[in-house]
Amino acid sequence: MEVPQTARQVRTPDPHTQASLAAAIAEAVRDRDERVLRRLLARFAEQAAITDLPALRDAIDTTGQHGDRPPGAR
Repeated sequence: MEVPQTARQVRTPDPHTQASLAAAIAEAVRDRDERVLRRLLARFAEQAAITDLPALRDAIDTTGQHGDRPPGAR
């Protein structure tokens, strides 16, 4: 039996999986394969919906600061 995940239990998708998904999307665009492209875009949307945004923000924070953006940042 599968237990529903709460927002705190959801993990950010593996970056390697995201990169291969992006490559597959690019290939489907080049091949003009709409059916595959729609399926891949749906998978991408699903990953975006379950991404732990605070963890993602901390992972790509280049300022060396954690928490909110520094004053004056856009």
